[in-house]
Amino acid sequence: MEFMDIGEVAEKSGIKPSALRYYEETGLITSVSRHGLRRQFSAEVLLQLKLISIGKLAGFSLQEIAGMFDQNGTPDLPRQLLHQRADEIDRQIHELKALRDTLRHVADCPAPSHMECPTFQRLINVANKRGWKSRSKKRSTKP
Repeated sequence: MEFMDIGEVAEKSGIKPSALRYYEETGLITSVSRHGLRRQFSAEVLLQLKLISIGKLAGFSLQEIAGMFDQNGTPDLPRQLLHQRADEIDRQIHELKALRDTLRHVADCPAPSHMECPTFQRLINVANKRGWKSRSKKRSTKP
């Protein structure tokens, strides 16, 4: 079996070597050997890195993502957790569409003042009741 060094993995995955070292340090990925001082990885690491990237985009923390792999690095995806996250994303999409529509109305409102516009007043009240807050907070500041 032929292995890739950390530079090749970085090039093929688009992930910086520093992030790869961090992922290895935290147990997300595992190098299989070393060639001199350079870490060597099996080809399966590229699939793991794709899943890590998707997990991060979906808003999972690195700790949550780590729990989605078994001891051998094989994906062991928790279907119920994935359904819950998909439902949360659906809610975010709904809220973001409503926010988009509000912004478009405000930008295009023909009223001389937004304070005179009944639609604007209604939208502001709805937004306040929903408590539009950023839900896309990063759960991890690491790579």
